[in-house]
Amino acid sequence: MSTVFIAFQANEETRPIVEAILQDNAAAEAEYQPAMVRITAPDELTIKRETIEEMLGRRFDLQELHINLVTLSGHVDEDDDRLVLSWAN
Repeated sequence: MSTVFIAFQANEETRPIVEAILQDNAAAEAEYQPAMVRITAPDELTIKRETIEEMLGRRFDLQELHINLVTLSGHVDEDDDRLVLSWAN
């Protein structure tokens, strides 16, 4: 098993994004630091546009993730509706 992760700046803009990611990924864990929140998951992490929109109460373009993105680890598979981090076997 390999761990993937994504980290965002810790601010009000990312709070609903982090909540959406944790809601959609039962095995994911968030590590809160003073300026950053890092979300880790075994093998795969899926970020869904629809869930983020529900949390924000507005339309959301997944490209907006990059505004507060600090770093990530894993193979990225992305389209307009989801971003998946994984390790290919």
